[in-house]
Amino acid sequence: MKKHVCEVCGYIYDPAAGDPDSGVPAGTGFEDLPGDWVCPVCGADKTNFSPEA
Repeated sequence: MKKHVCEVCGYIYDPAAGDPDSGVPAGTGFEDLPGDWVCPVCGADKTNFSPEA
């Protein structure tokens, strides 16, 4: 599972860690995030993320 980077603020979504503050458990791949999930730092939606190089 690849990490994804927010193009707006640089936040890195790491599937190994998930986003527990938003109710996303560790082990959740980026493609499996809910459609309404947003960056926990800046609020950007999933379309503003790209796979980490």
